[in-house]
Amino acid sequence: MRIAVKGTSGSGKTTTAAMIAARLAIPHIELDALNWGPGWLSRWESEWSEFHRLVDEATSGESWVICGGYSTVNELVLGRASHLVWLDYSRARVMRQVVSRSFRRAWRKEELWSGTGNRESFRSWLDPDHPIRWAWSTWSRRREAFSKISSEGDFNPLQVERLRTPREVPALLERLEHADCA
Repeated sequence: MRIAVKGTSGSGKTTTAAMIAARLAIPHIELDALNWGPGWLSRWESEWSEFHRLVDEATSGESWVICGGYSTVNELVLGRASHLVWLDYSRARVMRQVVSRSFRRAWRKEELWSGTGNRESFRSWLDPDHPIRWAWSTWSRRREAFSKISSEGDFNPLQVERLRTPREVPALLERLEHADCA
């Protein structure tokens, strides 16, 4: 089973993907971890071919759960995925989650990806690309893009699981676990 977890920034992609990976005992791949290097170096922006190579390598296995945006690798990721889990949560839900997450990360000075030294700070909340501002400004656009992906069938035979609330995650885990056994 190869599962792509998509949704706007702050929707809970990493948390949901980690739960799926643990439940199915398959690798969890976080696109942000592949992209971000020390000092907030974005491979996607400065070393695109290296980023693409890392994603290609990570998704070459027989089973995995991958989470993250990065539409530039959608063809690769969704072309290999068997399932798309779309976290289509309300803007209010996403904003509550992303603000809470950003506050916790900044307060605790959490390193976001091991070995990078990258941490959120309260000052970074003013940056136009900060996840809080990014989630607000891209929510509608992302929702439209995922709706198009799930309805047009460009990535058949991709099974789409569209979740409207985090309360739907336990049932999703059951479905995926039973599908994996079949």
